Amino acid sequence: MPPGFGYDLTVATSDDALENRVTVLEREFARFREQAALTRSDAAAARMLAAGADHDVSEVRAELRAHTQALNALRETQLELRETQFEQGQRMSQGFSMLNTGMAQITALLTGMTEPEPD
Repeated sequence: MPPGFGYDLTVATSDDALENRVTVLEREFARFREQAALTRSDAAAARMLAAGADHDVSEVRAELRAHTQALNALRETQLELRETQFEQGQRMSQGFSMLNTGMAQITALLTGMTEPEPD
């Protein structure tokens, strides 16, 4: 007897046996139809899940692109600020150098004023 079938093909000889075989075949056919319907339903559900996953992946990729763009913009801003700070630091150093030179000149002048004049 083949697996999944509830009858033996070699035994059927009378009309009752033929009717029984047809009844069994109809039941098996109905079971196969149900399985096919379930399979179609499962396939449709799987397609829906796959579409949902594809949509989710697309959203994640879009967010990742947005984050990458934001980080690149932040990097550019930080590089610009670094350059500005460097330039300001150089100007400040030059200013302190000028201030030190001026203070040295003032100190020399004041020192010259407070020293007694030689006779």
